[in-house]
Formats: sequence, C-alpha cells, structure tokens
Amino acid sequence: MDINEADSRRTDLSLSQCFIAVDDHDKALTFYRDLLGLEVRNDVGYESMRWVTLGSPAQPDVDIVLEPPLADPNASQADRQAVAELMAKGMLRGVIFATEDCDATFERISKGGGEVLQEPVDQPYGVRDCAFRDPAGNMVRFSQPRR
Repeated sequence: MDINEADSRRTDLSLSQCFIAVDDHDKALTFYRDLLGLEVRNDVGYESMRWVTLGSPAQPDVDIVLEPPLADPNASQADRQAVAELMAKGMLRGVIFATEDCDATFERISKGGGEVLQEPVDQPYGVRDCAFRDPAGNMVRFSQPRR
C-alpha cells in the first residue's frame, strides 16, 4: 500500500467507550468515583444486571462503562464460572490513565486505600507509571511521559 492509499483509508475515529468488568458496582464506585475522582454519567439496571458509566471531566467524550463480568444473558453457567475465576485471579485488563504527576497520583490513591501492584517506576518505553488493583481485581495503571 502506498502513502496515497493509506491517506484515503483514514477515517475520523475517536475513542467513545471502554468497558471494565466488575462484580460489585458499589465497591467499584468507591474506587473509580470516590478515590479516582471520576464523575458518574449514567447508572442503568436491567433485570439483575447493572451498567455504570463514568468519565473524567477533562474528557467529556470518553466513557468508562463498569459492566457485569458476563453481560450476556444467554451465557452458559460454565462460561460464567470461567469469567468469575479469571476475575478472581486478576486476569482481566482494566485501563491506563494518563497523569501529569505519577508520584502524586500514586500517593493520593495509596493513601486512599488503593491496592498497590506497582510503585512508580521509570519504564524503558519512555513513561513513569504505577499500578493498582481495583476491587474486582482489574489492573489500573497511571502513566506519565518521562521528562
């Protein structure tokens, strides 16, 4: 593919939503809303399921949706069990937030009771980052470009 073909295939895409599986929305809200400072934008229940949409005031067009671990009502019990086991091991991914000050972010979240996975460290790929585990076991990283 030459450069003109690549230019003609470009589209106007931007991230709108990302999803994080949680097994207890109230505990997740304590972490994402109360500790991280995200704003709740929507809270919807359907049958026995719940979806909570949050986001940063600095990014009004990007939503993080806290969803049930397996939001498919037709999922088998075996599939539900498999997802529950993966969550319990912390094997499902969360998100990476950008921050202007990784160390200050780390201090604020760790003092607020966040479960530390990694203290701030300079990574060989050009960022300083730290990581926490949310109440559902998802890894949540905070990344700052190295100065």
